[in-house]
Amino acid sequence: MGARVAGGERTSSGRGGGQTDQPRNGANLGGMTSPETAPGAHDFIREIVRQDLADGTYTRVQTRFPPEPNGYLHIGHAKAIFQDFGVARDFGGICKLRLDDTNPESEDVEYVDAIVEDIAWLGFEPAAVIHASDYFGQLYEWAEYLVEQGLAYVDEQSAEAISQQKGGYGAPGVESPYRDRPAEESLDLLRRMRAGEFPDGAMALRAKIDMQSDHMWLRDPVMYRIRHAHHHNTGDEWVIYPTYDWAHGQSDAIEGVTHSMCTLEFDAHRPLYDWFLAHLPLPFETPKQIEFARLEFTHTVTSKRRLKKLVDDGVVDGWSDARMPTLRGMRRRGYPASAIQEFLAEIGNSRTNARHAFEAFEAVVRRQLNETAQRRMAVLDPVKLTLTNWPVGSDGAPVVEHFEVVNNPENPDDGVRSVPFTGSLYIEREDFAEVPPPKFFRLSPGREVRLRGAYFVTATDVVKDEDGNVIEVLATYDPETRGGNAPDGRRVKSTMHWVSADHAVDATAHLYDRLFSAEVPGARTGEPLDDLNPDSLQVRHAKAEPALADVAPGEVVQFERLGYFAADPDEPMLFHRTVGLRDEWAAIQRAQAAGKK
Repeated sequence: MGARVAGGERTSSGRGGGQTDQPRNGANLGGMTSPETAPGAHDFIREIVRQDLADGTYTRVQTRFPPEPNGYLHIGHAKAIFQDFGVARDFGGICKLRLDDTNPESEDVEYVDAIVEDIAWLGFEPAAVIHASDYFGQLYEWAEYLVEQGLAYVDEQSAEAISQQKGGYGAPGVESPYRDRPAEESLDLLRRMRAGEFPDGAMALRAKIDMQSDHMWLRDPVMYRIRHAHHHNTGDEWVIYPTYDWAHGQSDAIEGVTHSMCTLEFDAHRPLYDWFLAHLPLPFETPKQIEFARLEFTHTVTSKRRLKKLVDDGVVDGWSDARMPTLRGMRRRGYPASAIQEFLAEIGNSRTNARHAFEAFEAVVRRQLNETAQRRMAVLDPVKLTLTNWPVGSDGAPVVEHFEVVNNPENPDDGVRSVPFTGSLYIEREDFAEVPPPKFFRLSPGREVRLRGAYFVTATDVVKDEDGNVIEVLATYDPETRGGNAPDGRRVKSTMHWVSADHAVDATAHLYDRLFSAEVPGARTGEPLDDLNPDSLQVRHAKAEPALADVAPGEVVQFERLGYFAADPDEPMLFHRTVGLRDEWAAIQRAQAAGKK
């Protein structure tokens, strides 16, 4: 999805739709705001739109988002969605979703449904959902018109020959031997192509422009190719299909789009976009194409072909794997849609491509989740902690206490929860060291620490298995420190989280590193998949407090001291670490600042 390039694959940019009527009631464009106060209001795109309205070029604003329904949307599309819908919102206009379905072999209704769902998750609602294939009849009529005007011809050469004859930058093009065939002959062949008389690849319709143009896209581009393939929307009605360049600008015009936004690689296509519109008898306003920088992240690949290979080769568990840059994967991982919008508003718009640090995006995610996520305690690598002086009741069973713990210190309205505590606990294995290294302030023999909200405890001994591994830590607790404070004022250097072993629920935690180890995947070898990180996923079998079982699918909570974790939408008690607690972006910025001194 996103914008299509010469080889037929699309980049991470999106394309979208609009319509000529006013916004319908209930259409969600993210909340109507003044174009003077909206996020990113003064970026260059909005300045162009503002000027167009001021000088009367247009009296309204209409945009579109037009992805190809041959896969799932990814983070690169989010910027296009944000621009298409955001500009329409900020100027009181509308935005349609247009499925750019001109390649029947690779498109499917499954992707159409997924695209609609992902846009809704990001917080936008199209004014309408339409298809480029809805305009196939009009596009064909205009194709015949161009043939009749001597501005298009049927070429019987192979696709390879046509490509070779186009030459290159600095190399002249070679005119097709069919370029000057009579219009009547081309029109007859085109109609026979339309009727299904010829096999795939037998011939193509090309625009007749200028084979010596400095603009490569003006060297007699292909408009139609023969494809005997079933189409998800039009069925078997058509056996010739328009190319992107022939369908796109004309679809914009039919819909009444005023501003057609796309990524920078389409700057080279703009002369062709304008040429087609200028040579057709359009009863509509002519749309204006505007290009902006695409969204790229470090440690990330958004090539659909390469992402598909990851799925097909079993490197990831499908398109919704939480390591994937697809919107479905990001949603599963727990990235809030609002964080994506906030980040896009922060980086704004430019006409210079840049690769953004993924840590900068995660800093926005962390900031939002810190305010909204409730806290829970979970132990990802548990080792038993037994309090040898813990009391037992009259029935001989260990006493069970309950502590009230704040759900979210950033939001008092979230209240408190009751957490059970006994003399048999789980702590993180890394929170105990039998022989502590320098500057280790957590639990070790003879050292006192605080258990979060509960008591001070002091390690006294360990129990090991026959291989010498610690399987249990023995300790005593100070009953005078209930609530985590000593009445005599003594202090400890570490506070640790814990879980009551007698009340713990089992959970699985997926911990993630970058899917690609290199900041710019492929920079070394030219192949991004060479930089796959084999350790991008770690699976932990955790013990957690009982309240974790009540977390709703998709909800994100903070595992205290460990990070933010999202409950899987499908598998109960599976949690994906969204982001850690440490602000990696702040650390990167400090290091960069120190390096400049």
